[in-house]
Amino acid sequence: MRKIFAIVFACALAALAAGCKAPPTQEQKSAVDYGPKPENYETVIKEYMRTRVNMEGVIFEFRGGPKPLYQQDTVLRPLQYGWGVCVFVHDKRASAFESYPMTFFIRNGVIVAANGGPDDNLIGRRFALADCNELGTPFVR
Repeated sequence: MRKIFAIVFACALAALAAGCKAPPTQEQKSAVDYGPKPENYETVIKEYMRTRVNMEGVIFEFRGGPKPLYQQDTVLRPLQYGWGVCVFVHDKRASAFESYPMTFFIRNGVIVAANGGPDDNLIGRRFALADCNELGTPFVR
């Protein structure tokens, strides 16, 4: 019981610490090299996903981006930056229709990080929601 309590307490403390961080400054955002704006981002993302999920019955809705996106370094996720793209993924393969947001960070034509998705945890989905909001496309079920 003590072990479970310690784990729950550590997770709560980490989430609190991540939420207390000040937003990045414009200076921090402009100090990184985002690389050239990707023209073929839809193809790059579909190829990336093809290596991770069975694509049959999956629909990609490209909602936001590509726009410069900067994710601060936190206890829960490392620093990420690049051309951000918000994608709403609609998965019709299961018995119930499932939709979830994903965000992709693209630099020099390559996906360097992704938030959300079928193999990510709850924290990753929260980051994807925040990223989509920042890209101007809030996810509403």
